[in-house]
Amino acid sequence: MRHSYLVCYDICDPKRLRQVFTICKGYGEHWQYSLFFCVLKPIDRVRLQTQLEQAMNLHDDQVLIIDLGEDETNARRAAVTLGQPLQAPLRGTVVL
Repeated sequence: MRHSYLVCYDICDPKRLRQVFTICKGYGEHWQYSLFFCVLKPIDRVRLQTQLEQAMNLHDDQVLIIDLGEDETNARRAAVTLGQPLQAPLRGTVVL
């Protein structure tokens, strides 16, 4: 069963910051500078955490992985945006 997660990070080094951003982008939607919304199976949740632990400095950096539960629709509705709205996720085929 998939769960929705918010992944937030505070990374001190620019190189590690890029690595953490790239890892998170592979698992979810980029909502804000250091915030991703991810819908993950349990194994993908473990893989994400493992990759993040390897990329970050556990003494200087911080990552929060917040479980929002199984219902993705309710998790999305629970997010209240003030100011600029969230951009809609890209759907379908994207050609770069």
